[in-house]
Amino acid sequence: MPSAPTQEQAQSADINGLPVRTILLGVLGVMLVALGGTGAGATLVHDPVLADSGLSWIRYGHGLDLATAVLYIGLGLLVWAWVRLGRGVRAKRVNSRGMLIAIGAWSLPLLVAPPLFSKDVYSYLSQGMLALKGFDPYVVGPAALPGPLTENVSWVWQNTPAPYGPLFILVAKGVVAITGTSLIGGVLLLRLATAFGLALLCWSVPGLVRHLGGNAALALWLGVANPLMLVHLIGGAHNDMLMVGLLAAGVRLMLDGRHLTAIALVTLAFSVKATAVVALPFLVWVWAARLTGTRRNRFLKAAGGGLAVFVVVFTLCTLAAGVSLGWIPALSTSSMIVNWLSLPTALGQFTHTLVSLVFTVDQGIFLGIARAIGEILLVWIAARQWWAARDGGPEAVRRAAYTLLAVALLSPATLPWYFSWPLVIGAGLAWGTSALVVAVLGSVWLLLVTFPNGDTALYSWGYLFLALLASGLAAVSLVRPDPLRLSIRSKTPARAAR
Repeated sequence: MPSAPTQEQAQSADINGLPVRTILLGVLGVMLVALGGTGAGATLVHDPVLADSGLSWIRYGHGLDLATAVLYIGLGLLVWAWVRLGRGVRAKRVNSRGMLIAIGAWSLPLLVAPPLFSKDVYSYLSQGMLALKGFDPYVVGPAALPGPLTENVSWVWQNTPAPYGPLFILVAKGVVAITGTSLIGGVLLLRLATAFGLALLCWSVPGLVRHLGGNAALALWLGVANPLMLVHLIGGAHNDMLMVGLLAAGVRLMLDGRHLTAIALVTLAFSVKATAVVALPFLVWVWAARLTGTRRNRFLKAAGGGLAVFVVVFTLCTLAAGVSLGWIPALSTSSMIVNWLSLPTALGQFTHTLVSLVFTVDQGIFLGIARAIGEILLVWIAARQWWAARDGGPEAVRRAAYTLLAVALLSPATLPWYFSWPLVIGAGLAWGTSALVVAVLGSVWLLLVTFPNGDTALYSWGYLFLALLASGLAAVSLVRPDPLRLSIRSKTPARAAR
């Protein structure tokens, strides 16, 4: 007589190789996230849909509490489904096809959700409107053009020039040209435009795996289906999604031997957000390794060709957007973000707290010194990693992922979704069990350290402790199904033993 199915087999019951129940569990989760986001997300100051309807109560008092509870229940279900899917991938019961279906199913509800965990999309639309009306978004902030778009921009960025590249300004300008002052239409269309990066990721990651030695289904699970990626980058409508999609596609094509196209795509990624430029020097080594001659001559040939492509593509983007190079100095505006996810900022805040026990001193002094040390350390790490990558090949890509992680940790300002930068490239590497457990812990914790309305939770210590417990449970669940032994199935053997 065949033995009864184990708990893991029951959880992963599938149809034609697809983990249908797990995928549907995630779909339910993201639908609840989207539903709860209508009240608890980064909602509009004046909502044309709910303001005059009988549903406006979900944004106040007990209604807001209910919406928040629904959203967090949805997050819990999504994380649960993701971890279950991860167990299926590790057991080789879920393949790349199943992962792609899960990614598509989990993304669709988020495409039509209100902005989640961030108000940045309102800044994007305001910057697009500035460019459309003839203002230079690299000189003035959204407050220069009062209106429905501007009133929803966070007060921090009202007078701040755009720190984004010309390609993204062009995209935002095009969206606003179509949707005008319609905030709902603008959010939906801009999210759809940035979600092109998600499609690029789904195409790029399996190709990266062929070169980097990982597992395609596992890479899609970790680097694309990850709730940190979907909820923050799709739900939050961040331009990072477009940037990392172009970056991953460029890295894949470089490893495939399509050098000029690869440099062009990474330049487009840089023209969305400056971080992508970190990968270019490493890709030069990959190209140089395939040329003939001495190392010096090979490097000069690859660097010269890469620089020529970079200049042409970036110039075309800048001319098409009709903007200046003012976004380069505007990058420094990110230092206005102060939280301890940035290790130098954490050091500065901690030192200031200790000194303040004795003296009254301005925190800015400590932040300035700590961040300067962090930048020096970052340059040193990047230089060492770049030189260690001089033999090219997959090793250069691995070193690029390490450097992007260092950028996220040591930059003056860090936000949770910045860790998507190294994740999309590093997902294609071979991962051990311990590393995956740490990745799950970090991903779920980073998912939770921002409140749904976009405010930071990094100084709400009781909440952070609960978030850490939830993250630890998710991480342990990857290798130990039902670690709390809540399932009836997990208790049956114990009863039988008695």
